[in-house]
Amino acid sequence: MSSKILVFYGSYRSDRKGISLANYIVHEMLARGDNAELIDAREVGLPMLDRMYKEFAPGTAPPAMEQLAGKIREADAFVFVVGEYNWGVQPGLKNLTDHFLEEWFWRPAAIASYSAGRIAGARSSSAWRLSISEMGMVPISSTLTVGNIGEAFDEEGNPAGKTARLLKAKFTPFAEDLAWWTSAAKRQRSLEPTPY
Repeated sequence: MSSKILVFYGSYRSDRKGISLANYIVHEMLARGDNAELIDAREVGLPMLDRMYKEFAPGTAPPAMEQLAGKIREADAFVFVVGEYNWGVQPGLKNLTDHFLEEWFWRPAAIASYSAGRIAGARSSSAWRLSISEMGMVPISSTLTVGNIGEAFDEEGNPAGKTARLLKAKFTPFAEDLAWWTSAAKRQRSLEPTPY
C-alpha cells in the first residue's frame, strides 16, 4: 500500500551538497511506489520562528505555513535529511520544524544524515533523534548515512563511487524499516483515536 512520505531538507547554503541525497531518497521512495515529496526549507522560506502555526487564528497563518501544515497533517511518515553543523543541527531545518507541533504527532520518522567528513553526520543524527521524539514522532532505528558528501554524488546528482554501492545496500533496509512502522501507525490510527 502506497504511503505519503515527506522528505525534509534544510540547508540554506549556496553550494548545497546534501540536496543530492534528499533527491535520491525521494527518487527511491517513488520507485518503491510511495508518494514521496521533497520539502526544501529554503524554498518554503518560513521566517525565523516568532509564532508557531497553532498560535495563529484559523486562516491567518502565512500561506506557506498553512500549506505546509496541511501537508504534514496528511503525511503518513517523514524522512529528515540532516547535515551536521558544528556537531549540531542545521538551523534552517530546525527553524522549519519548530513552526509546527501537533501536526507531527503519531507518525514515524527516519533520519538520513551527511557531512563533509567521514563521520557522516552522526552527531546531527543523534541530536535530531531527540527533537523528533519531543515533537511527537517515533524515530525508527535504521539510519542512512553519507560521509564525504562532496564526493558522494556526481554532477547530475547520481550516487558515485563507493557511495553508489553503499547507498544501494543501505537504502532497502532503511526504507523497509520506515514502511513497517508507517504501516503499523496507519493501522493503529484507523482502529482507535490517538490518545490526545
